[in-house]
Amino acid sequence: MFVLLGNRGYVGGEFERQLAARGVSFVPLGRGQCHLYDADALVKRFREERASAVINCAGYTGKPNVDACELDKTNCLAGNAVLPGVIAEACGELGIPWGHVSSGCIYTGERDDGGGFTESDPPNFSFRQNNCSWYSGTKALGEEVLADVDQCFIWRLRIPFSNIDYSRNYLSKVMRYDTLLEAENSLSNLPEFVSAALDCFEKQLPYGTYNLTNPGSVTTSEVVEMIREAGITDREFRFFASEDEFMKKAASTPRSNCVLDSQKAIDAGLKLTPIRQSIEQALRDWVPEGVGVASSE
Repeated sequence: MFVLLGNRGYVGGEFERQLAARGVSFVPLGRGQCHLYDADALVKRFREERASAVINCAGYTGKPNVDACELDKTNCLAGNAVLPGVIAEACGELGIPWGHVSSGCIYTGERDDGGGFTESDPPNFSFRQNNCSWYSGTKALGEEVLADVDQCFIWRLRIPFSNIDYSRNYLSKVMRYDTLLEAENSLSNLPEFVSAALDCFEKQLPYGTYNLTNPGSVTTSEVVEMIREAGITDREFRFFASEDEFMKKAASTPRSNCVLDSQKAIDAGLKLTPIRQSIEQALRDWVPEGVGVASSE
């Protein structure tokens, strides 16, 4: 029996759908059913559910974006840095393998050699460099908490998207923002991210950190061009003149724009489609908002 923490969010909802599609028995567990920040309470509940594995999608991202985390630092710190440690304690006591959804937002830019950051590269967008948003800082702390934990997968998600129009979908955001920031990033096709994460259990891969981003990177303007070519919208896209203008007019905290290397995941046999191909396919299969698809929040 899998226990799924945080099933009501964008990522957790996809885990819920895919677990059901695979015929995997699971139980969602939220704050209404258990005191998640109490390791003893988690141990008790995991025993009751006869948990064979745990997936943690719970965390604090801020709505509508990471700027909101600056206004609720206590809950952001608790959800992203404290909770993973509590889950690790409970799973460790019972010897249960588990997976934690982390973030690629703990990096900025790219490696000095021009490549993407690998799992062995230390975060460079964190409290230790004093250059980050509160959200990114807490996600980096969460990984530090899990650095020496056994039987744990850390799955790094980076700017999720899919073919379903939704407020949390990066492609939807690009289409709706009044003005865009030109930047180069790695992205994660959400269904592929979740499928790869579940395959870590099925394939019995070595525990540790995996960058589950689609191979390659894209710029904002390249994404805009793909949207135009797909004929989904005919709106005129506008861009900020610079990142400085973006920070002055549209943001209250620094943003992570970075490139990750997903070769470790590819070599392990996890399926991650090259990024341009993945975006183009999502746009070909685009499902407009409200067309027969229910999204979790």
